[in-house]
Amino acid sequence: MSQWLDDRVQRVDPAAWRLTAGRTELDLAALRAFPAETVPAVLDCTGAWWSRQDWRGVRLDRLVDLGGARSVEVRSATGYAVRLPARDLTHLWLAYEVGGRPLSAAHGFPARLVAPGRRGFWWVKWVVEVRPSDVPWWLQSPFPLT
Repeated sequence: MSQWLDDRVQRVDPAAWRLTAGRTELDLAALRAFPAETVPAVLDCTGAWWSRQDWRGVRLDRLVDLGGARSVEVRSATGYAVRLPARDLTHLWLAYEVGGRPLSAAHGFPARLVAPGRRGFWWVKWVVEVRPSDVPWWLQSPFPLT
């Protein structure tokens, strides 16, 4: 499965793509200019498969200043979003490569959230926004509603 239930694979134009990270807007070149890391992580899909891969991207705490926010909301081009605890930002990445290659459209090109230790539906694809929030991270459905 390459997307969550009703989401179609997004075909994102890399020249037009923009990421809103807090109060900053970045294009793909600006995202790639941040210090990047390669993190091995298991993508554990709710659809009963898993894959261990090396993901390359930028840690979220380097992209957005949370100030006093309690959580961060990560939103897809599809409108799908998850909220994660502010304390977890050093363990979350916005990846643009997997296995040494750029992400494919089905895997979230140009950028997707990598959330080691969390089920696949937390790994937001086609990310367009990372936004600090005063809403507690747990004030959301425990799984995607469709």
